[in-house]
Parts: sequence; C-alpha cells; structure tokens
Amino acid sequence: MRALVVAVMALAWARGGGAEAQTHQVITAPGAPAGLPFSAATRVGHVLYLSGQIGNVPGTRQLADTGVAGQTRQALENIKAVLAYAGSSLERVFKCTVFLADIRDYAAMNEVYASYFPKDPPARSTVAGSGLALGARVEIECLATS
Repeated sequence: MRALVVAVMALAWARGGGAEAQTHQVITAPGAPAGLPFSAATRVGHVLYLSGQIGNVPGTRQLADTGVAGQTRQALENIKAVLAYAGSSLERVFKCTVFLADIRDYAAMNEVYASYFPKDPPARSTVAGSGLALGARVEIECLATS
C-alpha cells in the first residue's frame, strides 16, 4: 500500500504538482526603476515572492513622501501595482515583512497598513534596522498566491 501511495505522489509531481513548483518566472512590472540588481517579483508555482517596496514614486528612485505614513501608503500602492501586473491582489497576500528605519514609527505605519488589509490580514513580521535604501523610513515585502 505504501508503495502505491509513493507511486501516486511521484506521478502527481511529474504531471505538474512538483514540477510546476520548480519553474521560476521573473516579473518585471512596468515603471520599475531600471538598473537595479533584482526583480519586482518572481513566481514559483502559484506563489509570488515580491521584493521589498519602499515609498518611491513609480518609475523613479525618489521617495513620494518624507513621513512614514505617506511612505507606507506609497509602498503599499507599489505592492498593489506589482500584484495586479502579476495577476494577483492584496486579498491574496498571505505574509508580509515590514522593515522600519525606526521602531518608533510602528504605530503610524501600522495605522496605514491596517487600512490596506481590513479583513483577514496576512501574517506579518515587523523589524527595525539602522537604515533602508534611499533613506526610506519603511520597506515592505510580501508573499501572495497568483
């Protein structure tokens, strides 16, 4: 019986269950700044892995706002755009990691973040460090289903 279960699992993997998970598709969303050594997202199977997004004006390296609330809003709008381009949405996000330049910005970031995930929010981790790219105050990366 055990050999039959193993054979069925191997057949399912060969027909796409496991083989599909091995494919890797780069997602290059329109308006992404050129010349950066990473992709906006990658798809492996049915999972989208988004690179961290800061609150930059789309297509530039300029921050849209100087405050953490405005940067959080723009970062989440940038995430929405990448997800939409990849055929997904915020409703399909199941995990986020938030990076803050200063943990004292947690409450302001959290207020904006919560407005983007009003129902069944994804799992989330939040950490603070000593600095983020381009002097950003917040960076958010997400995992979603496609």
